[in-house]
Amino acid sequence: MSIATAFDIAIVGTDPRRDAATVRSWLADPHSAFWGMGRLSEEDVCDYLTAVVVDQRQDSWLGLVDGHPAFLAETYDPAHVVLTGIHDAREGDVGMHILIAPPAGHPRHGLTDAVFAAVMRWCFSTLGAERVVVEPDVRNARIAAKNARAGFRVLREVDVPEGDGVKRAALSVCTRDDFAASALGGLA
Repeated sequence: MSIATAFDIAIVGTDPRRDAATVRSWLADPHSAFWGMGRLSEEDVCDYLTAVVVDQRQDSWLGLVDGHPAFLAETYDPAHVVLTGIHDAREGDVGMHILIAPPAGHPRHGLTDAVFAAVMRWCFSTLGAERVVVEPDVRNARIAAKNARAGFRVLREVDVPEGDGVKRAALSVCTRDDFAASALGGLA
């Protein structure tokens, strides 16, 4: 699906073998520290992406900007993945993670806003979400600001199992109306 913006943005299914090296390079960048996956090998990333893709309750998506890989989006059923027993999921809730590639060369003004807006629109229009649910690390001020610009409301702080530990997260939701009224919802 393409979204009309100053950028040509498309979202396609992830192919773990094809995309593992690219995603691994993004995860290894310091900008991606909150993903906690910076030390994974290409094979580890391929295995991780494969596990997500084959699970019927979650999926992984590669985002292209102007025809080039630029972001990874993951979607999941928060009643059964990541937030099981933590979030009182409603029918139509879609969990979402986003990883935008670190800047290469000259930064492109407005790119992260355009990508975030495209992923949100895609969750609502293509995946049929009624609410998008996120659980970013409470220390991640950048994503907190981006989430607020997209219309997310923090419900509460929660502890989310992650790898061998626990992440303190800001459980947040965004309805279609919240997004439409937000700064990013107005991007076309």
